[in-house]
Amino acid sequence: MAKGLICAGGEATRLGELTRMTNKHLLPVGEWPMVYYSLALLQAAGVKEVLIVTGQNHAGDFIDLLGDGRLPSRTGEPLFDLDITYKVQTKAGGIAQVVAMAETFAGDDKLVVCLGDNIFEYAEVDAIREFTDEQESGAKIFLKEVPDPERFGVPQFDDAGNIIDLIEKPVMLDKRFTEAPSNLAVVGLYCFDSTVFDIIRTLEPSARGEYEITDVNRAYMERGNLTSHEVSGWWRDAGTFESLGDIGTLIGKTGANKVRSAATN
Repeated sequence: MAKGLICAGGEATRLGELTRMTNKHLLPVGEWPMVYYSLALLQAAGVKEVLIVTGQNHAGDFIDLLGDGRLPSRTGEPLFDLDITYKVQTKAGGIAQVVAMAETFAGDDKLVVCLGDNIFEYAEVDAIREFTDEQESGAKIFLKEVPDPERFGVPQFDDAGNIIDLIEKPVMLDKRFTEAPSNLAVVGLYCFDSTVFDIIRTLEPSARGEYEITDVNRAYMERGNLTSHEVSGWWRDAGTFESLGDIGTLIGKTGANKVRSAATN
């Protein structure tokens, strides 16, 4: 059994006036509010109980929109049949801090974590269920080839293709590197067992004052208990005004959170 967490906080100042009155994750992307895509991904993977963590300024907007998670579309067709819980983050402190807020909610269950501004062409249902149903313990990260890996957390591989390190923003933040050790970014989708909360309690803030999810993933790697999956199709991070329109256009062309049939796997 697994539960879901959607990280939907932050001020999103890069979006200027668009986020003065509401949370970024409620802005329209294509025909849906942004947060719908994370909800649809979790639902496709069989996750029924979802915690949404957001900032206190606009928490009520999420409740107004999503209610308890059992939401029909405007045409009356079922849209979401989820059990949604809400929690308020009063001060930003990194993704790992948000994950820590899910400890009581998750209990001993596994946790599928989505960053609410990350949108995928494919829901990667098989890879998520492989973790939730088959991987006994540990964590799974999801990777995607990008042209600018220095903007992200990046895995470093040995000659056999094993992950031997995880670096947060090489060159830009981690000055040990003059170039990124690979062109694969760790995207905003993670799977953890319940020991993630013990790991987070051991962390120290990074140089930018945040509790980094890269440090959590590295701890699992050092235990020899980290798996990875490279996502297919496109992946986008909706962080700028331009990206909202671009992603909406892309979704109109290809759709999002598609689930492959057995014939196409």
